[in-house]
Amino acid sequence: MLSELITPEVIRVHATADDWKDAVSKSCQALIDTKAIEPCYVDAIFKSHEELGPYYVVGPGMAMPHARPEDGVNRLSIGITVIQQGVNFDSDGNDPVKMLVTLAATDSDSHVGAISKLAELFMNDEHVEQICNAQNVDDVMNIIKHY
Repeated sequence: MLSELITPEVIRVHATADDWKDAVSKSCQALIDTKAIEPCYVDAIFKSHEELGPYYVVGPGMAMPHARPEDGVNRLSIGITVIQQGVNFDSDGNDPVKMLVTLAATDSDSHVGAISKLAELFMNDEHVEQICNAQNVDDVMNIIKHY
């Protein structure tokens, strides 16, 4: 399931990000490049963060930025971005974030199976650590193929 959605085209590895906004922008870029989302999707994530805080930081070192389907989603997609040096999101106990899994869902149901597989990944500390320490796209793909 995840290996169908998460292909090399939607994986990016960056050494650094200036701040959480830069990290989110970088995490959305592959989905913009593949036309899965519109650029306005990034702005919607920024707005939600400003209103609600870093609610999408889901665990130590992990964030799942997302917005609503009507905020610019063209098709169901998931991208993975690694920020090798990590970036702070002001999320107590979870900073620095190194793995951003960007979710773009077209409705409230189509992504349920993918979220289930992502939960399996997130619960596997060894795989999360391997993705957080990835040096390139192939390192990430070698983990995703298990899901």
